[in-house]
Amino acid sequence: MRQSVVPVLTVVGALFVVWYAAAVWLNAPWAHDKAKRSGEVLSVSALVADTWAQDKPKLPAPHQVAIELWETTVEKKITSKRSLVYHSWVTLSATILGFVLGTGLGTLLAVGIVFNRTMDMSVMPWVIASQTIPILAIAPMIIVVLNAVGISGLLPKAMISMYLSFFPVVVGMVKGLRSPDAMQLDQMRTWNASASQTFWRLRLPSSMPYLFTSLKIGMAASLVGAIVGELPTGAIAGLGARLLAGSYYGQTIQIWSALIMAAALAAALVGIIGILQRVTLKRMGMAQ
Repeated sequence: MRQSVVPVLTVVGALFVVWYAAAVWLNAPWAHDKAKRSGEVLSVSALVADTWAQDKPKLPAPHQVAIELWETTVEKKITSKRSLVYHSWVTLSATILGFVLGTGLGTLLAVGIVFNRTMDMSVMPWVIASQTIPILAIAPMIIVVLNAVGISGLLPKAMISMYLSFFPVVVGMVKGLRSPDAMQLDQMRTWNASASQTFWRLRLPSSMPYLFTSLKIGMAASLVGAIVGELPTGAIAGLGARLLAGSYYGQTIQIWSALIMAAALAAALVGIIGILQRVTLKRMGMAQ
């Protein structure tokens, strides 16, 4: 435990030191400008105190972000439009729906690619090519097209999440379904197993470690897609909306608090998948 915790705490401590130092450096010009206009001479301690307490800093100090997180999560009702819990729930809804759709689509495509030579030669290159299109370019197109046919709200954001999350699932499942070696496949043929029996008894169980790894990547990508989907719609709810409002009004503390909240949400979702992975693989006899 000590060997794993100490290095992590050391890195975190170093990051905080760099963060505080960067806050002084980036916010110092504004502090000097205020002092010059008032005819004051700033001491080092006064400069540091000012750069760590500005209302609209270029880079907020860690404690400013922590205070903002506390005020917008604990001190606000979860139904309040200023609560990060409320905004996180809006983003989480689109994330989960997009993740489920992306996982389903990715799994179906992977099965088709593995068992159908035509799909392998035709679909797989398009799957790879789809990820070369910047999501910031395609997100407005998806939203405009869906709005044109009367679809708005949660589904357009979920579609963008699905677009980002299906790719790692396809790649992971293709790798996993092809992971059994020739000897194992020959053994199934010796037992006169059908293609479906080989799939359910050999290929699918062998793909589980690859699937869970790709699900972790897909979940993080799905959250990014949900946030990006909130940006071009002018959304008034969601973490993307908080980022957008913060950028409009120069509220950098609000921007950073929303970013930290998004990172915490992603870590929690990936952690849940990690727990499911350990439980599932242990029940299958693949992990201790």
